[in-house]
Amino acid sequence: MRESFEALTAGLFAKLSGPEVLLCSYAGERSDFVRLNDGKVRQPGSVQQSSMTLQLIVGQRHATGSMSLSGGPEDAGRLASLLDDLRARVPHLPEDPHLLYATDVVSTERVATSQLPDSAEAVEAALTMAKGLDLVGIWASGAIHSGFANSLGQRNWFTAHSFNLDWSFYARADKAVKCGYAGSSWDPTLLAAKMTTGRQQLAAVSRPARTIEPGSYRVYLAPAAVVEVLELLAWGGFSLKEERIKRSPLLKAAEGKAKLSSAFTLHENTAEGFAPDVNAQGFVKPGSVPLFVQGAYTDALVSPRSSREFDVPTNGASGRETPESLDLAGGGLGRDDVLGSLGTGLLVNNLWYLNYSDRPSCRATGMTRFATFWVEGGEIVAPLNVMRFDETVYRMFGENLVDLTAERDLVLDAGTYFRRSTSSWRVPGAVVEDFTFTL
Repeated sequence: MRESFEALTAGLFAKLSGPEVLLCSYAGERSDFVRLNDGKVRQPGSVQQSSMTLQLIVGQRHATGSMSLSGGPEDAGRLASLLDDLRARVPHLPEDPHLLYATDVVSTERVATSQLPDSAEAVEAALTMAKGLDLVGIWASGAIHSGFANSLGQRNWFTAHSFNLDWSFYARADKAVKCGYAGSSWDPTLLAAKMTTGRQQLAAVSRPARTIEPGSYRVYLAPAAVVEVLELLAWGGFSLKEERIKRSPLLKAAEGKAKLSSAFTLHENTAEGFAPDVNAQGFVKPGSVPLFVQGAYTDALVSPRSSREFDVPTNGASGRETPESLDLAGGGLGRDDVLGSLGTGLLVNNLWYLNYSDRPSCRATGMTRFATFWVEGGEIVAPLNVMRFDETVYRMFGENLVDLTAERDLVLDAGTYFRRSTSSWRVPGAVVEDFTFTL
């Protein structure tokens, strides 16, 4: 893939003239997919695909176009035609006052060595461990490639390898336990531990469900639930643009009017993530961007356009200024001690349907999903029927945060729209007191 990308871009750059500058971005993957149902393989398959995006710039005018690649010799001609289309369009476009692209040549290479298991062997191992249970889910694994080149001489290439087994143990009706195991290096012991936990919770979720009254309860938010909250915060919470136009849900923290718990330290950790380390304008991302340090809002994600508009250096963020490799530091609570620390309250494995109920106050609402349990005296007593919460992040991860687990889970986005997602989260679980459920 890399050789093809370099050959195609070289041909395009040779066709430029005068003040034209061309930015070329490449995305490709070789992925295995296996759909699972009732503890059996239902649909295996493999995908190899790639695409290129061209941005032609003349002064402060620019036009962008994308196309899928076939991998054959016809790609060069099709890209040349796309370049001609962009060239015809540019003179008719207005000047863009916020256009910014990398002009300092910073070439990089970050190519991970594959430690992925054979897909057939990994799936067989998972199904063997889940024998006798209705396992429903999907396996995805393989290499993801990203490239950048510009006519100024910059060349960047990125390759990551990952696997993601996203599954549920289904009991009956709406009763199920959702699980996941993802990473770049296969560890059967870790998978077995997750399978064991899933089996235990499946037995508990099969008990008669209980309904509790709305109110404030002590809760344990498992890592997957923490990810759901962080995903909601990513809707503008870490964006410089949203901060400057006063729409950020974390505006109070950004302006120093509110803090989170001193145990809350959050980074955009590109160096240890699976997302490309160069953006579409050619800016190389730093290995880490501190978003919160010991509860204090520290930095925002700054796209090139925001950099130009607000006269702030860019840190390589995408145009959406959303994180792609979030890393929440662990705390002092051992995972084996979670139920004991919870005492009496709710163990919440998953959340969904999250949205802001009061964006300026960073107040979120959402619902519990899958296996949520009532716990008494550090023991799971019964599954709970679905409940809705309404709580501010300033309370959840601030004054009411009791502790975070020392152990953290790596969660990969299972999305496959257009291509496999490269977003990831490394997060602990969280014990929170006085967590508000409204119905």
